[in-house]
Amino acid sequence: MKKGKVAVFLSGRGSNFESIYRASLKKESNYEIAIVISNKKNARGLKIAKKFKLKNFYVSSKSFKSKKEYNQYIIRLLEMNKVDLVCLAGFMRIIDPEFIEEYKNRIINIHPALLPSFPGLNAQKQAIDHGVKVSGCTVHFVDSGIDTGPIILQKPVKIKSNDNEELLSKRILKEEHKIYPDAIKLFFENRLKIDGRKVIILER
Repeated sequence: MKKGKVAVFLSGRGSNFESIYRASLKKESNYEIAIVISNKKNARGLKIAKKFKLKNFYVSSKSFKSKKEYNQYIIRLLEMNKVDLVCLAGFMRIIDPEFIEEYKNRIINIHPALLPSFPGLNAQKQAIDHGVKVSGCTVHFVDSGIDTGPIILQKPVKIKSNDNEELLSKRILKEEHKIYPDAIKLFFENRLKIDGRKVIILER
């Protein structure tokens, strides 16, 4: 079976990247990680990529004269590694429209809330401060907005009366580690059909 090729973009600890990688090693997996890219030189995720002997790059936008040059460099890296799908895993940089257009419907992200509620930063704190009883996580396609792309998978997580941001974040993260690899698998099974704002998961 020919496996799909994934690029993971990250900026920090790389826990979702690690879960994606470990899922890729399973017998039933239909994808492999071709390249890991970070915009932070000391990101723990890069250290994990080196540990697993995966091709990895630190790429700072500050090294380029313009966004266009930066985007073109990233695109060349992906093309050289025959990447089919880009997975954002804690990548703390807004993706430029030029790049989104080049990889239209081939960039996905995970967010620690049940979108469209609580987009952007500090989603877990937003949920607690708002007093909702249920939060969770969402895997979605990336468009030009902030966490506004079509939703692929979601997993609810109940908020407890004694929850703080840290406790809720840990419980949500456990679910993130499950649904992100599931979404990637669905993508490479060609079972995700985008219909306007909706993602229809096709039957086998």
